[in-house]
Amino acid sequence: MTTYEDFAGREILPLWEGPDPVNVPMIRHWAEAMGDRNPIYRDDAAARATGRPGIVAPASMMQAWTMRGYAATVEGPDAGAAAGARELDALLEKDGYTSVVATDSEFEFHRELVAGDRVSVREVVESISPEKSTALGAGRFVTTVRTYTDQDGEVVAVQRWRLLRFRPKAARAPRPRPAVNRDNAFWFEAAREHRLVIQRCAGCGTLRHPPGPCCPHCGSFDWDAAEASGRGQVYSFVVNHHPRHPAFEYPLIVAVVELDEGTRLVTNLVGVEPGEVEIGMPVVLDWLDADPDLSLPVFRPQSGIAA
Repeated sequence: MTTYEDFAGREILPLWEGPDPVNVPMIRHWAEAMGDRNPIYRDDAAARATGRPGIVAPASMMQAWTMRGYAATVEGPDAGAAAGARELDALLEKDGYTSVVATDSEFEFHRELVAGDRVSVREVVESISPEKSTALGAGRFVTTVRTYTDQDGEVVAVQRWRLLRFRPKAARAPRPRPAVNRDNAFWFEAAREHRLVIQRCAGCGTLRHPPGPCCPHCGSFDWDAAEASGRGQVYSFVVNHHPRHPAFEYPLIVAVVELDEGTRLVTNLVGVEPGEVEIGMPVVLDWLDADPDLSLPVFRPQSGIAA
């Protein structure tokens, strides 16, 4: 019978070559997304002026070059390509460690990557801890070592990656607290009284949500609040399955509801199955009392639309 100790030193990802070579367009997109203006990631001449052979990739991109992409992730690895990973997952799930959260990552970089490099990665289990008690639930810390190599087999980086695989606590976790500030405090105070209100400009009468300090139409800083009727329709929605938070029940329907008054708000739909939700479906206000200090508006189908 395989134990957790048996996985120490075991390969769970055989050497895998990333689907694309290191290339300048991806480097540029990454640097722009991260707001990194270092010219060695964007300008060949500037990079050469520092003694480099040309544009280099940010060190933080190391993992990106070996990501399989969405389609390959959904389809799964080739048969037998990651048998160790599948066996470990099966053992963890059998023991009830069905949830996962990344806890930390440590990198050791050996050299910078340049355009044309082909990066491969191999992953080996370093250790699996005894069961630990955590705020999320009882779990085990799984530490693996990923070794990144180039087209010549030379090591370019080593990553120590740690996950917590845990058994969710039976008790419902507290719902995440909203960010309450001077602009929206009135809205949450009304919600605690089961009143759905909409901020209204005292200058031009325009309704607005989310709340803000200034009317976007006339620029007035004066406002009051109008009480909403509690009726509306589904403007848009998604059904959230992952990642899971222990405070919520899944599948979780997150919707943008357009109120009869014309403003929209992000909320949850209740009392309806995901497959029954439709754009334009009439909905009515209900209330979720998450705890003594937090009540939130939710919506359910108008009577007769869905069970």
